[in-house]
Amino acid sequence: MKRLVILGGGESGVGTALLGKAKGYRVFVSDKGEIKKKYKDVLLNNEIEFEDEQHTESKILNADLVMKSPGIPERVALVKQIRAAGIQVVSEIEFASMFTTATLVAITGSNGKTTTASLTHHILKQELDVGLAGNIGDSFAKQVLEEDHNNYVLEVSSFQLDDIKGFKPKIAVLTNISPDHLDRYDYKFENYIASKFRVVENQTEADYFIYDADDEVIAEYLKTHQIQSKKLPFSLTRVMEQGAYLRQNEIIITIDNNQIIMPANNLALEGKHNVKNAMAASTVAHLLKIRKQTIRDSLENFQGVEHRLESVLKINKVQYINDSKATNVNATYFALESMAAPTVWIVGGVDKGNEYRELFPFINEKVKAIICLGADNAKLVKTFSNMVDQVVETQSMTEAVKLAYKLASAGDNVLLSPACASFDLFESYEDRGRQFKKAVRNL
Repeated sequence: MKRLVILGGGESGVGTALLGKAKGYRVFVSDKGEIKKKYKDVLLNNEIEFEDEQHTESKILNADLVMKSPGIPERVALVKQIRAAGIQVVSEIEFASMFTTATLVAITGSNGKTTTASLTHHILKQELDVGLAGNIGDSFAKQVLEEDHNNYVLEVSSFQLDDIKGFKPKIAVLTNISPDHLDRYDYKFENYIASKFRVVENQTEADYFIYDADDEVIAEYLKTHQIQSKKLPFSLTRVMEQGAYLRQNEIIITIDNNQIIMPANNLALEGKHNVKNAMAASTVAHLLKIRKQTIRDSLENFQGVEHRLESVLKINKVQYINDSKATNVNATYFALESMAAPTVWIVGGVDKGNEYRELFPFINEKVKAIICLGADNAKLVKTFSNMVDQVVETQSMTEAVKLAYKLASAGDNVLLSPACASFDLFESYEDRGRQFKKAVRNL
């Protein structure tokens, strides 16, 4: 019996443990932190051996295969020992894909991947049996075990792609690339770019690659690297012979000789970046033979994603917007770009080597006050204090929202769009967003 060791007892780890056990592996789960009760209960009920708040090397280094949680970096000593012992390390998407013959749609990118994955799933589920997994929802491995859908939409991160071997999606989508997580890539942007492009590395000419042709980083990479799959770019500025483009207020999608035209002005989601997300999702749907009317209707009734430019409440004619999922500068760029009123901006958290310069035009034009919400706000204060009249600091979400309430006037927006990770003061970006919404409702 082969021994499968799983590092990390979260959603992907426990899902992999269940699938591994069902496929005849001897499974051991090890987590350096505390495993949540709901996951412990699953492991106990399924008689899967585990440990938490420690890693016992003797029980890990005898593995035939290790599934590493995407949150664990390569530089960790234990990971180096596993590599040195010649033990194969895979990610959950790699492991789960070995046990399904489903059509896989893998969506990656620095921003927009959650919205694009959710929107793609929303369209496909009208006519197909389809699961939504990866970085989102129930784990891919658990769904392969319990539901084995015919199709999966997978939101995949660069960390998940770092540990693939044979993972091969039928359709790969790359929404964009901007500097993010550089702390995990030796502060080298090219390493992060290469990691994102791993989504296509096992594809053949029978597969498809959908990407943003307006993204300079992607365009540059494609000039010097051969991609085997059929390319279907999308663009807001240029006509695309194959793929999708915008003409006046219509999205035109062409695949081989089959064309569909959809109105862009009825999209449920606002903003230029969401036109691109809609193009990517519609191109996937078109490839998978979803009816045009279904695609149109789905784009018009999609509700959006929690913590992504989510309207919370209007209080005294001030709109409160939760964009907690903006964990990098580029995501906040889209958020500020879409603000049509003077904005009180709540920003801060764990800086991943951020460069804020691209935000300056929006800050000069739209931001009236900045509230820095982080354990260490020094860089933000230094960067922005000469650009807006009021820059204040706090370490509490409740306090941040109360300050915003005082600083905002009728007709303004209060925008939580942190441009940083959340782990200094919050459990996760979801926790940060929920605390924001709770504080707004308590005003």
